[in-house]
Amino acid sequence: MSVKAKIGPSILNADLANLAAESKKLLDNGADYLHLDVMDGNFVPNLTFGHPMVKSLRNKIKTAFFETHMMVQNPEQWISPMADAGVNLYTFHIEPVDDVYKVSRLVQEAGMQVGLAIKPGTKVADLEKYISIADVVLVMTVEPGFGGQSFMADMMPKVEWLRQNYPNLDIEVDGGVGPKTIECCAKSGANMIVSGTAVVGATDQRQVIKDMRDVVQSYLK
Repeated sequence: MSVKAKIGPSILNADLANLAAESKKLLDNGADYLHLDVMDGNFVPNLTFGHPMVKSLRNKIKTAFFETHMMVQNPEQWISPMADAGVNLYTFHIEPVDDVYKVSRLVQEAGMQVGLAIKPGTKVADLEKYISIADVVLVMTVEPGFGGQSFMADMMPKVEWLRQNYPNLDIEVDGGVGPKTIECCAKSGANMIVSGTAVVGATDQRQVIKDMRDVVQSYLK
């Protein structure tokens, strides 16, 4: 299997007033990429940050891999600004999009990788026809836009189905994932792990990142 275990801390859980320093610390402690949660107050009820902040972060952190998780009603609108901000992977939700192929093509033309995300209520079958154009598929394990939710283990059959049918696909999970739930995700076939508080708030970030990556890697062999 060619996929690798990758841990991407969600920086929304970090001190946003010291985001560059917090992000550098996470990367120094072994994070494989940074997961940037962009919410528009429309597709989800929360409002977070946009491309100016991402661009500022990129000016301070030149080489790290940035994923933006676009929890927005109109992902097409933000493709160009996020590409300009230095985003590597543009992950958007298929639910509000009429033409997923078109948006994906525009993302590629802007020089970014394509990530396709589904909410807990969205069937994996709704995603299937688009998988050929996706670099990453994100299965949400909480309802996006609401903090402090518990990990939804009943989302794992989606991950299992994806891994069985697409052995070389990067499959990402996001929501309530940490040391207590990592095995469930790894066993199901997820290889890209978004983790918020469990990593960002850990007293030993390096150890938590390493332990989670080791668990995931053990199931990828």
